[in-house]
Amino acid sequence: MVHIHEKTLQDLEFPKVLKQVSELCITPLGNESALKITPFKKKEDLLYALNLTNEYLSSFENENRIPNHGFDAISKELKLLKIENTYLDVHGLKKLVAISTTANDIILFLKKFEEYYPTLNDFASHIQVTKVIIEKVDTIVDRFGDIKDNASNLLFELRQSINSVRSKINQSFVTALNMYHNLEFLDDIRETVVNNKRVLAVKAMHRRKVKGAIMGNSKTGSIVYIEPETTLQYSRELDNLEYEEKEEIIRILKDVTNFIRPFLPLLEDYQSFLTRMDIISAKAKYAQSLNAILPEITNDKSLFLRNAYHPLLYLAHKKEQKKTYPQTIELKQDSRIIVISGPNAGGKSITLKTVGLLQVMLQSGMLIPVHERSKACLFDRVLSDIGDNQSIENHLSTYSYRLKQMNYFLKKCNKNTLFLIDEFGTGSDPELGGALAETFLEEFYHREAFGIITTHYSNLKMLANELPHMLNANMLFDERSLEPMFKLVIGQAGSSFTFEVAQKNGIPYGLINRAKKKIERSKVRFDQTIAKLQKERSKLEKTGQSLKANERKKIEEADKLEEINNRIQKKLESYQELYDSNQRLIYLGQKVDDLADKYFNNKQKRALMDELFKLVQIENSKRKKVNKKEKQQQKAKENKVKQEVEKKVKVIRAKKKEAKQKAIEAPKPKPVLKVGDRVRMEDGRAIGSIDKIEKNKAVVNYGIFTTSVSLEQLELVEAKK
Repeated sequence: MVHIHEKTLQDLEFPKVLKQVSELCITPLGNESALKITPFKKKEDLLYALNLTNEYLSSFENENRIPNHGFDAISKELKLLKIENTYLDVHGLKKLVAISTTANDIILFLKKFEEYYPTLNDFASHIQVTKVIIEKVDTIVDRFGDIKDNASNLLFELRQSINSVRSKINQSFVTALNMYHNLEFLDDIRETVVNNKRVLAVKAMHRRKVKGAIMGNSKTGSIVYIEPETTLQYSRELDNLEYEEKEEIIRILKDVTNFIRPFLPLLEDYQSFLTRMDIISAKAKYAQSLNAILPEITNDKSLFLRNAYHPLLYLAHKKEQKKTYPQTIELKQDSRIIVISGPNAGGKSITLKTVGLLQVMLQSGMLIPVHERSKACLFDRVLSDIGDNQSIENHLSTYSYRLKQMNYFLKKCNKNTLFLIDEFGTGSDPELGGALAETFLEEFYHREAFGIITTHYSNLKMLANELPHMLNANMLFDERSLEPMFKLVIGQAGSSFTFEVAQKNGIPYGLINRAKKKIERSKVRFDQTIAKLQKERSKLEKTGQSLKANERKKIEEADKLEEINNRIQKKLESYQELYDSNQRLIYLGQKVDDLADKYFNNKQKRALMDELFKLVQIENSKRKKVNKKEKQQQKAKENKVKQEVEKKVKVIRAKKKEAKQKAIEAPKPKPVLKVGDRVRMEDGRAIGSIDKIEKNKAVVNYGIFTTSVSLEQLELVEAKK
């Protein structure tokens, strides 16, 4: 039976996660219920809940999206249905129709796509699908939310009578209006409405002359509002009919409510089902925002969280566009307890909280942000002691409070427990507190509990080194800048870098030396050794990364060389083929030349033809007989090569043409004109010589006459020699 204390949930900030999940709900009931999520008591229920969330998450990625589950709460209507002789109003009935329709749609959808959503279909399959409620309400309520005229025979007759009487009221009122208007008894506005009734606006001086009931007067008293006597009797009849209509509507609503009352358990199921769907949907949306998955749940006690993110930190950093550093941590039978040490602000507490929070989330049916190859087991209890727990209300110091916590741990701790303790042993005399903390840790170890602790105490680091199923771990720091690298390294204790950090923060070196002398030499040496080892570890980490980068580079270069080698090999082969072909042609050429020489000397045509025929036969005997298919393949290859060559030639020609066009289009630099140059107008033929140039204008002499022209309009024919 699982039990996780409320205090642990608070320590791990689980309520903050629930608040973020609740904000993703789309109904008020879902929002309220999400805030009350707690870890599951039974493993079967938990695995079922995890599968529900995982299947809903998968619906975001495929085309078969689950229908909308939004609904208006019917809690008030359900309460009324439990009380005899009550009835639901039209708005309440419409809500019942809406919730029935929504629930039916989702249940039928999940049945249809059972292959995609087996667990969700199983979850919905026990709820009855019925249209009886929807059909019953639809027979009496129209789409505008009004009771239909044909909801009952009596209502139909009453509404016809009401319409008839209203028509008579209007006719009688118009008659009275016209009569008194002609007598000039009415004000300019003539009529108005008082208490939903048409009344005459009579001048006060004529009020006694108009028969009817006075319904009121204007603020100044100059107008009196009178309902004419002729309409009064019809108004009374209308009131009676409207009262009867109201009574009949109540009777109809009671009848429908009594019909629906036996369906009360089903309606409760609908509301409960849709609320659960809202929570499942919110969990799936939250998982999507974290890139969360369902890790493998193991039966044996082993936990392997690879690339695990703290959900709250991840989402906060995502908003601010900052990087979040994941951690990889493993707990199993032969390494049950991890002791994380090292300086503050390195991420020790966050690592511890990440493991705790992810475990609690998982055991509450939520997916977690880890790598898909991660594994998780389930614990009966998760115990935590995190943060400064000084209790002002109980007048307890931090140390007293922590001792009370340790006492609680000792009562509850067993092999199915995960314990998380931040800054173990602090709050008292370092020597005595450290010794007591060591004893507690030994006790937890012997009880085979699983746990993670953070500490600065050397004796706890040494204990972790001595016990076979306990491991040291540290958060990596840069050995030069002492800046955190936010990476957990298992297998080695971390130095607190007390003196190094003090020196980095400007504390005088003399004071640091005095401090070193005041503590035991062995302790300083121990811390120095750890610090040195940690620096070496950091260097090795960097060297490893550098070697990996170099290895990747070398592989890339080797691949490139391999590719170049293959290309060269192909070229060599083609050159060899070309050389062989040329050699053959040279040989044939020599043979033909010898025959020609022979013929030149002896002029024997038959001997020449015989020799040529023999030469051709020898060459043909060397050729392979090529079948038709191979010829076709050869031809296809040749065509392909031809097409590729033509394509390349086409591109080269286009480029050349473009370059030529640009060269033609490029404007030639305009020459600088001087006195004595022979010129002509850009659009003219007559040639003259420049006599004088002043302010961008030239005086051009054409022999018969001279003219002043802008230099820009002239082009050079011949420069002065």
